[in-house]
Amino acid sequence: MARDKTLIVGNWKMNLNMGEASLYVHQLSKMVKPHRDVEVILAPTSLVLQSLSLQINPRQFKLAAQNFYWRDQGAYTGEISASQLRGVVQYALVGHSERRHVFHESDKDTRAKVQAAIRNRIKPILCIGETAFERSEGETNDVLHDQLIGGLANITSEELEQVAIAYEPVWAIGSGQNAVPADVTAAARAIRSQIKHLYGEKAANNIAILYGGSVKEDSAADYLALDEIDGLLVGGASLDAHVFNEIIKKAHKPASAGKE
Repeated sequence: MARDKTLIVGNWKMNLNMGEASLYVHQLSKMVKPHRDVEVILAPTSLVLQSLSLQINPRQFKLAAQNFYWRDQGAYTGEISASQLRGVVQYALVGHSERRHVFHESDKDTRAKVQAAIRNRIKPILCIGETAFERSEGETNDVLHDQLIGGLANITSEELEQVAIAYEPVWAIGSGQNAVPADVTAAARAIRSQIKHLYGEKAANNIAILYGGSVKEDSAADYLALDEIDGLLVGGASLDAHVFNEIIKKAHKPASAGKE
């Protein structure tokens, strides 16, 4: 995915019912002004995706699925496919740490979902990152390497143009612990190095890399100012429309100006 826009993604996780989601979007839409250099992406629960797709201004917000099954159709009770999401969402989170560690999804599952998203013209945001133990053992780069290989296997250079990567250190998610900018830069450079090895220098330079992991209003600008970072994957802080708007506003300032 090209780096011409800063992506700000709000992952609501399992929060906000239909009424709350509608009110949230109504509030946020009054605060956020569309900017060509910033893409605001909302990732609500699957239950409210369709209703929000009719409520939002698509020039102001895009929608992302938090999850889906990789088969396009079939006897899979309770699942939602990428083909059913086509036309409703523009993006989808794939390989989020909670899918990997809570629901035990494998690299094979992640790989199949990346392919399914692309097949259905949905842009996958591939999430990768190390646990606290892996970090303490000095295995961060190895984990990033393995999860990239696992998630992008069988993806062509042309298809890679539809993919964004989110670096989300598992130890920082929901913990209140922020990865320091130097660590985030090092991880992003490791990701670009691996993309270069797999797809070439142009692909490595062009792919959008986001940071996610306890992003707050007061830390967002520090991450957006990093040359290697092209956006944010925001969790809990995205549930407050006013706070999320403040994070979005920071993407219009030095970070976007520096990347033009």
